[in-house]
Amino acid sequence: ISTKFEESIQINYLCIIQYYDYMVEEKTKIMAKNKFTLFLGSKQLRKTPERYAILDKIFSINGHFDIESLHDMLESDSYHVSKATVYNTIGLLIECGLVRRHSLDNKQTKYEKIISNSPNHQHLICTECGKIKEVKDNEFSAYMNARKFTAFTTSYFQLYIYGICNNCLRKKKRVTKEKSIKISK
Repeated sequence: ISTKFEESIQINYLCIIQYYDYMVEEKTKIMAKNKFTLFLGSKQLRKTPERYAILDKIFSINGHFDIESLHDMLESDSYHVSKATVYNTIGLLIECGLVRRHSLDNKQTKYEKIISNSPNHQHLICTECGKIKEVKDNEFSAYMNARKFTAFTTSYFQLYIYGICNNCLRKKKRVTKEKSIKISK
């Protein structure tokens, strides 16, 4: 009986955590929508359903995205919007402070939503597969936040660290090993 009781408590606890995460995500979306609405009003721009659909989709994405994948996600949700509208809306969201652009290795541009309480973080970028991993280095962040520059006030900072992820490194080692076995035969 105690095992079933413990399982029931664990299930209830997980449900509470999931509900809390959902509520935080919904609150974040509402705050982003309000900020965007104020921004559009201040610029005397139209508040179109397409712009809000793009905003909503961005705030449902965990991690980085590119314009192509965002457009594909909107299309798969049967929300047909032109790529030009996606590009233009992304520009407005960047200007509004809700999205950040990351130009990675001159080939690709990725974007990510900005949540007001999210700390600065660094990006580990695999030069083989393009995978991006976010890491938080509290010592580095503390150093950068304490750093004062002459005639300059820091808003945020970005750090990109390029290298090879473990998956690609294992693949490279396996391929090298297979080649050396073939050569020795």
